Amino acid sequence: MCRLWKHPIVETSGASWQTAQQDSLGYSGVNASHTMAQTDMGRMSQFKSKIMRVGQRHGVDPALIAAIISRESRAGNALQGDWRDFHNAWGLMQLDVNPNGGGHTAKGGWDSEEHLNQGTEILVNFINRISNKFPGWSREQQLRGGIAAYNMGDGNVHSYSGVDQHTTGGDYSNDVTARAQWYKNNGY
Repeated sequence: MCRLWKHPIVETSGASWQTAQQDSLGYSGVNASHTMAQTDMGRMSQFKSKIMRVGQRHGVDPALIAAIISRESRAGNALQGDWRDFHNAWGLMQLDVNPNGGGHTAKGGWDSEEHLNQGTEILVNFINRISNKFPGWSREQQLRGGIAAYNMGDGNVHSYSGVDQHTTGGDYSNDVTARAQWYKNNGY
């Protein structure tokens, strides 16, 4: 079991302007990520006990799981039924079920603990793959690389300076990290 992200201090630039426009914010950066996390908090609270159990089970800070749920599905608010991305991404953590993408088979209900376990296992796998691919990176850099890989696959992570270069919005690991900091400071 790996212990991941047990402290809120990881350098981040937060949400890009493109990501911040989801909420029509007039600003970007860490403050925008925190605002979006706060916006999702009411919906997120219904999943908190599941998130906490899954985090404990996998040694992943629950704040990081909540941050991915916030980014991927806005705590369920952005889903159409159980889906997004033209039925290629499923559930709260938006598992890639496209056979030409992640090719995952959805487990459990879209908001179930089984789904959160599956998504967290995928995240841990990516963090471990990035750690093996870049053993000279610090733990924080490996974590950020694994978060980016959760969005775009580990084959697209080539350097730390460009870790978010190919991610959605060009900011995935930065935004998720900033949202995780907010959730960590607000009960997760």
